[in-house]
Amino acid sequence: MPQAYIETTVPSYYVARPSNRLSQAARQASTRKWWDEGCSGLELVTSLETLDEAAQGDQTVAAARLNLLHHVPLLTMNETAIALSTELIQSEIIPKKAASDAIHIAIATVHQIDYLVTWNFKHIANPFLRDRLQTTVSNLGFRLPTMCSPEELLENDEDY
Repeated sequence: MPQAYIETTVPSYYVARPSNRLSQAARQASTRKWWDEGCSGLELVTSLETLDEAAQGDQTVAAARLNLLHHVPLLTMNETAIALSTELIQSEIIPKKAASDAIHIAIATVHQIDYLVTWNFKHIANPFLRDRLQTTVSNLGFRLPTMCSPEELLENDEDY
């Protein structure tokens, strides 16, 4: 079964109070629909990095994010993932201030996950970074996961 790494923005959108901004509300609705309808049949995984980020902020909302993720298996942050995340930062593909984004990409890549599901289009699912990310991980002997949003995965579901 294909696997999908869940990055922090997914549970954040799922549990967030309904937004008055149309684009934000649409993302929230897509996230809830995708999650509640079985995540496109993908086996979900995540990491301690996601849990650490999800635990930050308002404690009620943080508890809801963590509760949503409580059953999702955790991937390890091994030496190879550390080295890859360091390379993504040192090569300036991912800025140092976004180190956690490099960690998400590295963990999903090293564990050979099929999809990295995110709403982070700044440093993760950014089409302008994709080629550089692909080249870097390929040169190190890895395959970059398909980085996409829950909405993109919903659009591929037959019942959508």
